[in-house]
Amino acid sequence: MNRISRNISIALRAERLIAQRHMAVLRNQTGLMAAAGLIAGIGLIMVNLAAYFALSSSLSPQWAALIVAITNFIIAALVAMSAKKMSADEDVQGATEVRDMAIEDLEAEFMSAVAEVKEVATDVRQMVKNPLGAALPGLVVPLAQAFLKSGKRK
Repeated sequence: MNRISRNISIALRAERLIAQRHMAVLRNQTGLMAAAGLIAGIGLIMVNLAAYFALSSSLSPQWAALIVAITNFIIAALVAMSAKKMSADEDVQGATEVRDMAIEDLEAEFMSAVAEVKEVATDVRQMVKNPLGAALPGLVVPLAQAFLKSGKRK
């Protein structure tokens, strides 16, 4: 029973570690996605400025604004791709293995307990069907020892 409670405790701890790591990655991804959104917003503003300058005059200020806007979009795309590549799978691999081993051990303990219950049930059925035949193997050794001891005394 001690092994079962220990394995359940290990499995729950491993699940908690896995969940914490997934939440940390999600938190980081959210921050990076927010930054990418902000940069994309700035890029959109710059595209608007570039379009305005392009319409108002055909000199270099609009091209400068357009270059800045394109640069902002590229930076936003890089940040978004970096956030998308983040994964908690590598960080939680050890905890996942420990959890799986604990669950396997729990399954083995359960199967062992089921086998013991079946064996006891079979023994009880045997006793009910043939009380003397079921008890005789357990009584043979003590009876033989008692017989031998009584033979040595005489």
